[in-house]
Amino acid sequence: MRSKASNMSDSRQGEEVIALHPAESGMQLGRALLHALHNAGISVLYQDREMKTVWARNMRAPWATDTADSNGILPPAQAERIAAAKRGVIASGKPERLELGVPGDDGVRWFQVWIDADHGEGGEVQGIVTTMVETTEQRRREQTLKTLLREVSHRSKNLLAIIQSIATQTGRYSGASGDFLPRFRGRLQSLASSQDLVTSSNWRGAALHELVSGQVGRYAADPERSLRLEGENPYLNPNAALHVGLAMHELAVNSVSYGALSRPDGRVELTARLTTDAGGEPALSLTWCEAIGARDVGSSEKRFGSVALERVVPASLNGTATLEIIGDRLEYRLVIPKGNFATD
Repeated sequence: MRSKASNMSDSRQGEEVIALHPAESGMQLGRALLHALHNAGISVLYQDREMKTVWARNMRAPWATDTADSNGILPPAQAERIAAAKRGVIASGKPERLELGVPGDDGVRWFQVWIDADHGEGGEVQGIVTTMVETTEQRRREQTLKTLLREVSHRSKNLLAIIQSIATQTGRYSGASGDFLPRFRGRLQSLASSQDLVTSSNWRGAALHELVSGQVGRYAADPERSLRLEGENPYLNPNAALHVGLAMHELAVNSVSYGALSRPDGRVELTARLTTDAGGEPALSLTWCEAIGARDVGSSEKRFGSVALERVVPASLNGTATLEIIGDRLEYRLVIPKGNFATD
């Protein structure tokens, strides 16, 4: 046997059916719905065909008003827009939906407004129900998301340009075809390591000491012993973090082959000092020092590592750089303008 509830469901498909328990009353249901309206921030207004207010619930600013028959405390143009929509619903019986931006003390407040016809038993329109829901926070979240997506797109394009440049230069300075892949892979891993720090900081950048430790630590057997960091620990912006990370990678790779990191007792020293650039503007000076082994320092052959250190990285930061080998000492100095970092 089919239940009464099942028959009701079949006869009113698509409509919401609420069955009241015998102990419940319409008054209890009404109070519950009023609480729901209040908690959800929904305002509801019922008006007759002459647009006279019959009842209103949870009317807040800008819908609250001292006069019962107005559209609330709205700018005249918006009040007339709502009134015209209501007249259209009364005439046609078809619902309308509006989106309104209402100026306020804290900026524009946004609302979705639904206007529905209340049909009588004969189908005639006997009144209208206006429902107002504030969507300001939703709009702000959407705007924030759009801004973040534009920022991600911009940074992704920059990162792809860096990768393209690295691929081109690596290919240009790779002596044999077998050299390209391991060198290119190492540089991509360097970028990925720096990018992880940038991403984990919500795209603010990376602290210098953490960035250097991550890059050099991948090649040093005992980073705590073989790497000595002194001086300032500024926060590098995303672009500076990627390029300084690339410089640290090239220095570390070179050190593993020829320098301090190739020996169990070797040590690299990196010093960060606040200084001024050639124009007298605030800047950050990074100095990498290490002892190197015997090598042909007189060779005029350029490698990508030296090109990146002396040209690519400083140009990307609008800074300057010098790479010097004097005797058995290598010293690299990079001067970074203030716009690339913050010290607080």
